[in-house]
Amino acid sequence: MHYGTGPPLQVRRIATQQGIPARFLVQILLQLKGAGLVISTRGASGGYQLGKAPDEITLAQVMDVVERDSSTVRSSVGHATAASAGLLSVWRDVTRTERAMLECVTLADLVERVRVDSPNMYYI
Repeated sequence: MHYGTGPPLQVRRIATQQGIPARFLVQILLQLKGAGLVISTRGASGGYQLGKAPDEITLAQVMDVVERDSSTVRSSVGHATAASAGLLSVWRDVTRTERAMLECVTLADLVERVRVDSPNMYYI
């Protein structure tokens, strides 16, 4: 939402605005930084900002970093049955559908949804 509008955002500000514990947010930001999705700036006016334009980052890319290996569905049953194999097949279909949807939504799309759905939006 703040892409290209000024200095990097400090962790404290992001955490407060989004209702995320700062310690948890730092861990996520470090993962995203490692993947090149965000960059950090040190110093008193430092913080984090996107490493790419919002329309170049998909939710699938973010999930790949944060969830790691979430796209692989495996069975944990000791003895496979027809029912467990059928259920596993359905979960794999769900995972493929979810992945396809996440690949179609960029951060820019998400920001637009937030703006449209915001109750504080006034139209003239």
